[in-house]
Amino acid sequence: MLIEELILRNPLRQLGFETEEILPVGGFGAVLAHAGVGKTALLVQLAINSMLRNRKVLHISLNDPVNKVNLWYNELFHHLAGRNGGKQINSLWESVLPHRFIMTFRVESFTVPKLEERLSDLSEQGIFSPAMMIIDGLHFDQSIREDLNELKKLSTRNGMRIWFTVHTHRHQLPGPDGLPVFFSPVADLFDWVVELQPMHADVHIHLLRGAIPKPVDSKLILDPSAMLIKDRDTV
Repeated sequence: MLIEELILRNPLRQLGFETEEILPVGGFGAVLAHAGVGKTALLVQLAINSMLRNRKVLHISLNDPVNKVNLWYNELFHHLAGRNGGKQINSLWESVLPHRFIMTFRVESFTVPKLEERLSDLSEQGIFSPAMMIIDGLHFDQSIREDLNELKKLSTRNGMRIWFTVHTHRHQLPGPDGLPVFFSPVADLFDWVVELQPMHADVHIHLLRGAIPKPVDSKLILDPSAMLIKDRDTV
């Protein structure tokens, strides 16, 4: 069945996980990378897998408008579907779209109370109650810990897991723990952290924080042309 084939292409399977639920309720995950390397693409793949499993995903974008985020989902879904094109894949895509809700904020206007208010409106009206949230574009500065603590409380109350994109800079060297210096002060709040590193024609994926359930090949590569994780057999 097509939906089962797509679920099996979950990028987290390459790290030894069967589902995206590697985070506990209220848990945080992060994808770190320079601009344009593939942070959003990787998280959109996790979101699509969740949608295929009938779990609702709230995607919050602080940089891009709804139509651009929607284009990310549409293109990555059809890349995942690969040769399985035509009416069947289009019908499947239409059937899983109700499991996703895109919400946008301007970076300067984003606050946890505003997010909570909009989330409550959706939930109380029976419109949308997410199990997974993506926050794309949050600026990690010295004041971020307070916001993260509030987000953790919010996600715990609502039974959610939250994934973040974290923008890193090429000129900043990592600290002793391998994490960016600016991120280390809040790293204890995160259960799982992965870093994307461009190397030649590929993007290498490194797990910086979080346990894996079984030994796996540490050589994970993102294909920049399709923004999908390559099969180990082709690496």
